[in-house]
Amino acid sequence: MDLKIAARITAVLALGAAMTAATMALRGDGSQDASSPRSAYPGGEPAKVELARCRAIGMAAVNDEACRRAWAESRRRFLQPSRPIAPNAAPWIEKDQSRMLPLQPPTPPRAEDRFHPETVAP
Repeated sequence: MDLKIAARITAVLALGAAMTAATMALRGDGSQDASSPRSAYPGGEPAKVELARCRAIGMAAVNDEACRRAWAESRRRFLQPSRPIAPNAAPWIEKDQSRMLPLQPPTPPRAEDRFHPETVAP
């Protein structure tokens, strides 16, 4: 193998290792993971934990008040629209009038147009 090719391969590998080391150093020691919202509830969200408990107890969950509240909250969160929408309301769109053709009343055909239909009246 040629010495230039070996030097280039070595340079590329060294550059890759340096970039990997720099990325790992910039990430830090993982302290930002401790402030994530998931760490506040180690078992997951409280609603998910409650829904899992209701699933585990089977048909007895129908009579359990906590399960009914968890199901209602889950439905509310799932079916809630991302933004309030007025029912049957179309959004108002302002039309750009600059591109509209001006309204002109139709003109009756002139006598000379009847003999030369391929010509266009001004």
